[in-house]
Amino acid sequence: MQQADVRPLWQRGLWAALAGALHAGSLSPWAAGVHAALPYALQTLAFAGLVMLLSATRRPRDGALLAWVYGSVWLIGATGWMFVSLHRFGGLPAWLAALAVYLLCVALSLYLAVAGWAWARWRTGLALPDAVLLAAVWLLAELARAYLFTGFPWGASGYGLLDSPFVALAPWVGVYGMGAIWAAGVAVICLLARQTGWLWRSLIVLGTASLGLLGPVRGPQFTEPHGAPLRVSLLQGNVPQDEKFVPTYQGAMLAWHAQQLLAADADLVVAPETAIPLLPSQLPNGYWEGLVSAFAADGGRHALIGLPLGDFEQGYTNSVAGLSAQTAAQPEGFYRYDKHHLVPFGEFIPWGFRWFVNLMNIPLGDFARGPLAAPSFQVGVQRVAPTICYEDLFGEEIAARFRRPETTPTILANLSNLAWFGESVAIHQHLQIARLRSLEFQLPTVRATNTGATVVIDHLGVVRAALPANERGVLHGDVQGRAGVTPFARWAGAWGLLPLLLAALVGVAGVACWRRVAGARAATGAIPH
Repeated sequence: MQQADVRPLWQRGLWAALAGALHAGSLSPWAAGVHAALPYALQTLAFAGLVMLLSATRRPRDGALLAWVYGSVWLIGATGWMFVSLHRFGGLPAWLAALAVYLLCVALSLYLAVAGWAWARWRTGLALPDAVLLAAVWLLAELARAYLFTGFPWGASGYGLLDSPFVALAPWVGVYGMGAIWAAGVAVICLLARQTGWLWRSLIVLGTASLGLLGPVRGPQFTEPHGAPLRVSLLQGNVPQDEKFVPTYQGAMLAWHAQQLLAADADLVVAPETAIPLLPSQLPNGYWEGLVSAFAADGGRHALIGLPLGDFEQGYTNSVAGLSAQTAAQPEGFYRYDKHHLVPFGEFIPWGFRWFVNLMNIPLGDFARGPLAAPSFQVGVQRVAPTICYEDLFGEEIAARFRRPETTPTILANLSNLAWFGESVAIHQHLQIARLRSLEFQLPTVRATNTGATVVIDHLGVVRAALPANERGVLHGDVQGRAGVTPFARWAGAWGLLPLLLAALVGVAGVACWRRVAGARAATGAIPH
């Protein structure tokens, strides 16, 4: 093994914090705006720094601390926009909102701390098995963050690999598999580089970070064009969050959305999440009935509209209503999609945290949960699969809609409202998430949002049309639906994240067995030690 790092732990902790800040910076719009390869380069340099720190650490507790510091700074930098919703719109004092964000991020980073401890404890001193072990525990940490306590996978490492050669892996292994394979590759290069002098070591790491300059690599196409392109109109109301639920402002907002919905000359018009922020029974007389009847009378036009549905006695849902001549014959008079993956504190209140929610001035409540594998909205021959805001972080849940080949979606549609987070990096990061979903399923995505990013994304994850963020407008574009099922959609639809979990456990177990066999041989003199 290489010589241990003799610097004080606090100095190494500062370097871990710097590396974590670089990782957070890779998820910023600034990095993507400078050059498409910069996010990959920053994230790779950040992770390489962590690998170098961990590889020079001998005590498992030091490895845990360094990984925990790295993860905490990474997540605080990547998700600090939550402060805006808690303080500006929730009314929490600034210190309490900042403390809540800090505690959440450091708690979620405990998964990475366990990974750092495990790697420092079980590594072998050889580059290849140690890289496999590091990738396995890194994957386990990301899966834990994605799954436990309903999951909060925002900022996962796979999103930093957009526009790099690693996107070819997306339809095969999804975002977490991409992150694990990337981690293994960077780790083996860094561990081998530690055997060289500092100059060569630096050049090797910098060369690894520059691989993003190669750009995306396109692998096999598992989907093919399906039917004629749809003409779409995507609404972006740019309604301030502090006006959305205030009655004195709602009249103008309702009028603008109704006007755009009725005037749109498109096959499909989409209004964002809670574009109509009231239950149908709370709307002005004739408002909802007029929209339903207008689309029922026009057989060529369709609409997806975000609004709450239900009532206060039976419960209510965060929903999407689909309007068309075909859906007018359904019992409710429209297609209905109810959000399945709800946001903790925003759409349901975890047990024991009612006191925290009571401190905020936000119209929160416990929404009912919709089905996992909801049917798509039919627009001609196209099957449009809605998701609502935060739901599109969970590609493995969207994959459940691909279990039956005859009903698989041909277009993904995300309806969002990120006005809760102001003019923050959340808009850019959510766009990265949507692009990755298109890559995983090789399907186009349309996004109608209140403040951005309202975009049309093709099946290769490329943004084909977009509105400027934080401006009111309507985006018009064409979307080519596609039919087919990617390997990721096939296995994730059947088993969720279980195959990745098993792969990570096999990696850990394989290295553990190798250690035991090598140790036994060394003890008997079969191999030098």
